[in-house]
Amino acid sequence: MVAVNSLVLATVDPFAKVLIYLIIILVSVKLGAELFERMKQPAVLGELIAGVILGNLVLLNSGWNFFEPMRAAILADHAAISIDMLARLGIIILLFEVGLGSSMKDMRQVGVLSFSVATVGVIASFVLGYFVSTFFISEVPKQILEIAPNFNIHIIHMFIGAALCATSVGITARVFHDIGRSQMIEARIVLGAAVVDDVLGLIILALASAIVASAEAGTIPSFFGIAKLTLVAIGFLIGAMVIGSLLIPRVVGLGAKFRTQGLMLITALIICFGLASLAGLSGLAPIVGAFAAGLVLEEIHFKDFGSDVGIKDLISPISTFLVPIFFVQIGIQVRLESFLNPAVVGISVGLIVAAILGKQACGLFITRKGIDRLTVGIGMIPRGEVELIFAGVGKSLGVLDDETFSAIVVMVMVTTFLTPPLLKWAVDRNKKSEPQAKMQDS
Repeated sequence: MVAVNSLVLATVDPFAKVLIYLIIILVSVKLGAELFERMKQPAVLGELIAGVILGNLVLLNSGWNFFEPMRAAILADHAAISIDMLARLGIIILLFEVGLGSSMKDMRQVGVLSFSVATVGVIASFVLGYFVSTFFISEVPKQILEIAPNFNIHIIHMFIGAALCATSVGITARVFHDIGRSQMIEARIVLGAAVVDDVLGLIILALASAIVASAEAGTIPSFFGIAKLTLVAIGFLIGAMVIGSLLIPRVVGLGAKFRTQGLMLITALIICFGLASLAGLSGLAPIVGAFAAGLVLEEIHFKDFGSDVGIKDLISPISTFLVPIFFVQIGIQVRLESFLNPAVVGISVGLIVAAILGKQACGLFITRKGIDRLTVGIGMIPRGEVELIFAGVGKSLGVLDDETFSAIVVMVMVTTFLTPPLLKWAVDRNKKSEPQAKMQDS
């Protein structure tokens, strides 16, 4: 393999390096997707593995270190930062697209079930993660003892348990999309529950961080501060759906009065980015806002544009370009060398088992006939961006040492890789057509 001369690259326009990144990523991602589709597997798995290969070519000592800047814990390379921004935009577009594939009516029909599935999965994952932590971790990291000598180790166990709570809606959404089952009841329950998971997970992250900060200062976290954060998260989702349903038809109608080419797409993206940014400013993940934007936008809102092309068709080319970059980036950041550390392997296995079993508990409270519990449970397995945020925050706070941090990252990657083939198997095994009957809240 021809080595990339980093000195030469350093002398050229930084944007040229971004273009080279994109060329390699797009070629690799399509080759990986093609290979796995030929093997009757979801394309997303090929995209993830393509990323792992690209990110770990440096281990071959061949001189290839082109993607090394994208593996850094803190991105400093301008080209790597640019690709990271495109990947973040890709997950926003993916969740917007998923929201467009659903509707407020669909979410109300599965709302109670989605909430119960998410709640059970969060509680079970937290408890299992807590006990795995108690088994493998018996001492408070030295760096945190230097700051808070009386730091309670149970806070570390709680932090690790909390890091297992959220489901990566991006992975599951992509798999359901790849196998053409996005509209099945199980898919709508899982996607709704995954969004609730993200909200609950980010609330727990904020609470855990507040507890750690308070423990370091020798104080107890404010109840009112915790309550305020919780209300902000719940209020955002309810407000986005209620207020959005009232205002968005007016915004879209205003856009339809203009005759500028492409305004239909631009109006939809403005609404998507607007709600995503509001979610971020509220302390939530922007993907929550993007999903909410997709939910409140319906094709009927765009009828005044007089276009024969639907909004989903307009978004599709953007999604085709940006979304694979997100999944390849996840793969690139996997450090295969971390498996050489026995400590990482041990706690990683424990966290992986806890992560899988915790989400299988989701199906226990589904009593409605015709819903496959196994499909729901498997769909809730993958962990992703929220867990990686947990790991980063935990390391910066000193709660997680290098081994535990690596173990959480490994857990995220393994659950991400396991879900596509397992979910496809579960759906194929079920062999049931998409239910047409309306689903009532239970």
